[in-house]
Amino acid sequence: MAGDYNPMELMICLAARYLEDGATVVVGTGAPCAAAMLAQRLHAPNLTIMFEAGGVAPILPTMPISVGDSRTFWRALMATSMDDIMSFCQKGMVDYTFLGGAQVDMYGNINSTMIGTDYARPRVRFPGSGGANDLGSLCWRTMMITPQDRRRFVPKCNFVTTPGYLTGPGAREAAGLPPGTGPYKVITNLCVIGFDEETKRMRVESLHPGITREQVQENTGFELLWADDLGRSQPPTAEELQVLRTEVDPYRYIIGR
Repeated sequence: MAGDYNPMELMICLAARYLEDGATVVVGTGAPCAAAMLAQRLHAPNLTIMFEAGGVAPILPTMPISVGDSRTFWRALMATSMDDIMSFCQKGMVDYTFLGGAQVDMYGNINSTMIGTDYARPRVRFPGSGGANDLGSLCWRTMMITPQDRRRFVPKCNFVTTPGYLTGPGAREAAGLPPGTGPYKVITNLCVIGFDEETKRMRVESLHPGITREQVQENTGFELLWADDLGRSQPPTAEELQVLRTEVDPYRYIIGR
């Protein structure tokens, strides 16, 4: 079974491995929630999961369908509010958040607002920030789980909904955002991407099984940096897949996509 998995299962398992025991993470529904649930069940029993609607440290029985689903409060330490969740982020109490969007650029800036050049008359209008700007601005490390292609990985976002490293080194701090915060990992269907410490640009850290450097670059709209010790992503283990399929997402809401 360990060799039989789909790209979504691979991305979730890889993301889960970055969530260590004792950490705090704000997640939305979908793949980020699945990654947090998997981590909590396998290697991070003391992972504190938070939801934007106010659930703090629930023991999730099954996959919730929204951040306000009653399951996000089941056996939780707190049933509070969005105001408190954002306050925790502002106080520096949240280690990780997962975000996504229609576009992301080389500095990890995210667009979930619109496609086009005219804000008043965009070609496509998206839901916008929600809490994503606050989370990406204030949590220590921002991660993404997303498919990789040229339409999504663009040289410059049409609109910056959530700041990454903005225009490069020092730009977040100049904008008044907390020092030491920012994009951390981008986990795609092709590779795992980190960010270069000096330039703040995307840098590929590992290739997924069977994927080449050429495939990754062909599916990116800008020049990627590459780690000197470029590795291979470790595929899901039999235990990870068993827990993911039978406990985390038994109805295949996410992994069946």
